[in-house]
Amino acid sequence: MAASRRPTLADVAREVGVSAKTVSRVLNEDGPVSARTREQVLAAVAKLGFQPNLMARNIRVGGPDTTVGLVVPDLANPFFGAVARGIEETVRDRGLTLLMGSSADDPERERALTAQFLARRVSILIVVPSVGADHSDLKSHRTAGLPVVFLDRPGVGLTTDSIVSSNRAGAQEGVAHLIAHGHRRIGFVGDLPTKLYTRRERLAGYRAALQEADIPYDRSLVASAHDQQGAEAVTAQLLELPDPPTALFAGNNIMALGIVAELARGKRKDVAVVAFDDVSLAEALEPALTVVAQDPGEIGRSAAATALARLDGDRSRARTITVPTRLIVRGSGEQPAPKP
Repeated sequence: MAASRRPTLADVAREVGVSAKTVSRVLNEDGPVSARTREQVLAAVAKLGFQPNLMARNIRVGGPDTTVGLVVPDLANPFFGAVARGIEETVRDRGLTLLMGSSADDPERERALTAQFLARRVSILIVVPSVGADHSDLKSHRTAGLPVVFLDRPGVGLTTDSIVSSNRAGAQEGVAHLIAHGHRRIGFVGDLPTKLYTRRERLAGYRAALQEADIPYDRSLVASAHDQQGAEAVTAQLLELPDPPTALFAGNNIMALGIVAELARGKRKDVAVVAFDDVSLAEALEPALTVVAQDPGEIGRSAAATALARLDGDRSRARTITVPTRLIVRGSGEQPAPKP
């Protein structure tokens, strides 16, 4: 057998001197085989390093694959990496393997990716919905018993379980923290697109904090970007306003990085900052970054646990589980507003 070729079922059969059907019976435990033949087949499997094609078997017998399909918008975002870790930690004890793919927040790419996962008959499907995506095509799969869970954002066209953060309450707490330190001109730098569920909820929390403090909402203080460079640019624009903000609220971790980079470039330590989402090395910044921290690990674990319960037969009504956020005070959000 060539060293560069993966061993096949036929190779194992040839090594033992039995038929491929006999090897299949041993591996799938679906037919009578003598104890001696079984031992010989398993020894040959170990010797040759043969790996059964579980996907092909499951499609053949009509059963689900031993995998969990996870669709996220951005594999490079540490938040979704932490979410995936929480899912993997939960499902691996059930013998399930996590498969991930990126939709790039593109509805068509999301649809194609979910179709690939469905084609391999995943045991569970977990999706971070893209803006503009329609999930009504998943109804038949959910009705047939496939656990489908939306994560971070609710989906559209399908009533199913959703796991989200306390976006609105968390943002309100973060902005209220800035107000408590005397700030009344507070800028908001949010993600794009503006219809994104998390952005809308966090902007609503921002506005609720202003309203509670009797501070008028000023549309000129609200900016949008989709990446760190864009966040740097809109931060510079906010700071150049005739009546600029004395504090900034970042709508997510990527926006926070752009804000911090622009303030550092301008040597501006007089602007207070609170970010929604924690960021790497937040404590190493000067000043250290105050954040409204999500719990991505718990979001992932909760999504996996909910899906596993459905897999085990839970047929209760679909529910939305909200994972709390917490304010972590580190210094940047405690910069007092300048005296008039």
